[in-house]
Amino acid sequence: RYGRTSDLARRHDLPYHVIGSDLAGVVLRTGPGVNAWNPGDEVVAHCLSVELESSDGHNDTMLDPEQRIWGFETNFGGLAEIALVKSNQLMPKPGHLSWEEAAAPGLVNSTAYRQLVSRNGAGMKQGDNVLIWGASGGLGSYATQFALAGGANPVCVVSSPEKAAICRSMGAEAVIDRSAEGYRFWKDEQTQDPREWKRFGKRIREFTGGEDIDIVFEHPGRETFGASVFVTRKGGTITTCASTSGYMHEYDNRYLWMSLKRIIGSHFANYREAWEANRLIAKGRIHPTLSKVYSLEETGQAAHDVHRNLHQGKVG
Repeated sequence: RYGRTSDLARRHDLPYHVIGSDLAGVVLRTGPGVNAWNPGDEVVAHCLSVELESSDGHNDTMLDPEQRIWGFETNFGGLAEIALVKSNQLMPKPGHLSWEEAAAPGLVNSTAYRQLVSRNGAGMKQGDNVLIWGASGGLGSYATQFALAGGANPVCVVSSPEKAAICRSMGAEAVIDRSAEGYRFWKDEQTQDPREWKRFGKRIREFTGGEDIDIVFEHPGRETFGASVFVTRKGGTITTCASTSGYMHEYDNRYLWMSLKRIIGSHFANYREAWEANRLIAKGRIHPTLSKVYSLEETGQAAHDVHRNLHQGKVG
């Protein structure tokens, strides 16, 4: 579809697709109109690809009608020796990181920043109680760090003692192992269990001094969304992306409508948000959560491991 949009985009329509939406590398060559970057620059790339011919994207580039995720909805992604990017995807490589470390954060770090910190997302502030699902994973590990660095109180939800230990190593104190505590938010495929929502909310209050959650960092989707809406405080915010357990969310609207809660959809990040997220890594405030590195020849195995959930957090 992208290849059919213009003569310039036609080069993306090829009998192969180079995937991968993260990159760290050295600028090899620049095209016409590129002034901010030069051959030899050490860079990382974020994955927002925009055209910006419509006015819709000029307040927030994520709203550009031609917004795409590079390496997924475009060709020439990061899992290659040579990649093709737009100049406004590039950011300086944090100097203290290895190439593998520098390549790891881009997509998930920027996504977590917009979803939790940015005014386009939850607009987290000091003192907020933030419920983070999958808090040791690719997205959640950055959300946990942003909450800690921003003076909020993360309540981390994980599924094993090993993942709980990762959260504590990042500095989190409130950690819920939902497997060990046996939460079952669904009685069957069609019916949720509000008693489990209440049990979960009671557990959260034990960590917050009796307070409810200000912000829920939601990405599991169907499995957890009813519980997320329920445990959020009156006037609180649920930010959502990904829906890895299913896209068809169900929740009891009485707990949203009568308690004036908000659901905010969040998708990747604009250039400014990605730049701010990268700047925090460069300053050593946020750290890459890289658990394993594969060679380029092992890309297929890496993709298989992630698909089967055999990995932890982010792999490179």
